Amino acid sequence: MKKSRFSEEQIIGILKEQQAGLPVAEICRRHGISDATFYTWRSRFGGMEVSDARRLKALDEENRKLKKLLAEAMLDVATLREALGKNF
Repeated sequence: MKKSRFSEEQIIGILKEQQAGLPVAEICRRHGISDATFYTWRSRFGGMEVSDARRLKALDEENRKLKKLLAEAMLDVATLREALGKNF
């Protein structure tokens, strides 16, 4: 996944500008982002505080590690089943 130019803290700050009453077009022009990017951020980070965003990032990282462990375990099981199938 491509790394964003903006940190979670910056994204939440940009979203708070819109909540304060600035028009979306003005915010996007000022920060150099597209409307689609703004609305994607709003769907992902809308209503969050900085601590919530950090927690979400930590949970995403933990989920990625667990998925990798599961895939490796499934590969080991498949390899063992194949080896046992050939012996009997």
